[in-house]
Amino acid sequence: MTTSAHRESPWTGRHDGDGPEHARWHQTVQVVAPGAADADPAAPHVALLGFRSDEGVRRNRGRVGAADGPAALRGALAPLALHGPLARGEVGLHDLGDAVTVGEDLESGQADAAALTAHALDRAGSRLAVVLGGGHETAWSSYSGLMGSGLGPRAGQRWGVLNLDAHFDLREEPRPTSGTPFAQMAAAERAAGRDLRYAVLGIAEPSNTGALFARAQELGVQWWTDEQCLAAGADGIREFVADFAADLDILYLTIDLDVLPAATAPGVSAPAAYGVPLPLIAAAVHAAAGSGKLALLDVVELNPSLDIDGRTARAAARLIDDAVRIVVGTGS
Repeated sequence: MTTSAHRESPWTGRHDGDGPEHARWHQTVQVVAPGAADADPAAPHVALLGFRSDEGVRRNRGRVGAADGPAALRGALAPLALHGPLARGEVGLHDLGDAVTVGEDLESGQADAAALTAHALDRAGSRLAVVLGGGHETAWSSYSGLMGSGLGPRAGQRWGVLNLDAHFDLREEPRPTSGTPFAQMAAAERAAGRDLRYAVLGIAEPSNTGALFARAQELGVQWWTDEQCLAAGADGIREFVADFAADLDILYLTIDLDVLPAATAPGVSAPAAYGVPLPLIAAAVHAAAGSGKLALLDVVELNPSLDIDGRTARAAARLIDDAVRIVVGTGS
């Protein structure tokens, strides 16, 4: 497994005091990278890991830079205040380091990220594994990690993936890209004798061809477009997520930040002309985290070199913080 410690730790920030009433992410995270003292994997915790990769974006002819996303996401999380069990240290935050795509060898990078994801999921005290991407090729490594873990099919559990995204990412290509992960999942599930349970909120109709819509229909994908999300509002979105999760034991949530409006998320490979407003995406995240079934979350497509005033990273950090605090029982 290829992992990398952070040369300059992003877990730094304002220090107001040492008590739980002053707690922030950067004061609480325990780094469990090579050479660091290990945190107790059996203690209740949220496991964090990064996948430094943008080769899938390059292959998909997008704007590269997502390999720097994990560090930027950690930096945006670092100053956020913690409350309840997280602030009191009753539930820890464990940073397991990064898997890395070296050069153009995406497949090896994905295999390393999958191994690190499976490790995060299988740690005895893990309440939630959070993967900081990386391009949306991260989704294939997240899926592979889930399949390689002791959760999901190995435990006889029904699982499904909810994607918050402007794109289906169901492209059929000769080799994996950031646009192929759910086609890869569908093929892998079919080979295992299962159907892929896949739902998407935020599809931009002009950004997906008729062939992609036909493929989604063929696979039984459930989706709403960006316009449908806006019309349904927060209550409708919460109902959509609850209905999708109702028949599942394990929910995997993937957030492609290009689902957000370009003004909110300029730092992505494909900024949205329309997008789904942040409060509505937050409603979906809250519903997923509140389902009691969320085991795996990844956040992808942050390109810090394109991120005006850190807007995209800040929006992503808020969504991650929301999911974590709800899963551990400090919010709703």
